[in-house]
Amino acid sequence: MAELIEKLLTGHVPSAAKAMTSVENSREEAAQIIKEIFPHTGKAHLIGITGSPGAGKSTLISEMIGVFRKKEQTVGVIAVDASSPFSGGAVLGDRIRMQKYEVDGQGVFVRSMATRGNLGGLSRATRDTAYVMDAMGRDMIIVETVGVGQVELDIAKIAYTTVVVLAPGMGDSIQAMKAGIMEIGDIFVVNKADREGADDTVRDITRMLRYNTDKKIWRPKVYKTVAIKGEAIAELVEGLERHRKYLEETNLIQKKIYDRKQLLDLIKERVEKRMLNDGIGEEHFDKYVDKIVHREIDPYTASDIILEKIGL
Repeated sequence: MAELIEKLLTGHVPSAAKAMTSVENSREEAAQIIKEIFPHTGKAHLIGITGSPGAGKSTLISEMIGVFRKKEQTVGVIAVDASSPFSGGAVLGDRIRMQKYEVDGQGVFVRSMATRGNLGGLSRATRDTAYVMDAMGRDMIIVETVGVGQVELDIAKIAYTTVVVLAPGMGDSIQAMKAGIMEIGDIFVVNKADREGADDTVRDITRMLRYNTDKKIWRPKVYKTVAIKGEAIAELVEGLERHRKYLEETNLIQKKIYDRKQLLDLIKERVEKRMLNDGIGEEHFDKYVDKIVHREIDPYTASDIILEKIGL
């Protein structure tokens, strides 16, 4: 493990890839790796790309990579796929769209991951994978979510800048008005803006932002892009940089990097694992649930017994 970490920190791609596999497949190894590399993280800027399926997120990211590379910035991409890790879905989708950067192995690294049932639109190992990319020296890390609509709000928990990508003619203007999706967006993109109805979509989003951001210092801007033609991508990247500077100048970057909610989520996950794997086990846990259903025990007493069994 020590040799793997040492190579990873030099930017060695195979070592980083191996570490990412360990992080995704084993919580124990993930904890060991993150403990070692964490002091070497904190330099990269994390960008979340979310939005409806078919809005052109992957193509948009591909064009953004081109702009970042012209600025001599290294890029890591985490493409979260809804399918099984054995399905090849993300490999055949996102990576094909970004294949023109395959020869730029030292400057661009694309990692496909599966959600494994997480409804937040992100794999639970996504954050740790981002740490690995940060430690290996990526300047910009882009996380692309599954694209399942309103349940993918978890991206805002790990991204410093969250970009919501919409497209005209797909009902996105209505989707954008739903609670949640408007709140997480730091930047909005109406992609495929050469289609009919693009101006209407921009108008609808702008109107809703006016209602949602009256008390905010940062006012999200709406960009019109045509990613497949590379139109207005440079302007979008400039907008990302402005948001980064805003976070740094207002010290809000500290909360974006890590806050108490993220630590509480990690503690809850580890307590649950300890309870089900090392404590009472799934079968005995279900027996307590059954007892509660049949009024043989109350929930608080059951939780007290369970917590006592795992030493809490």
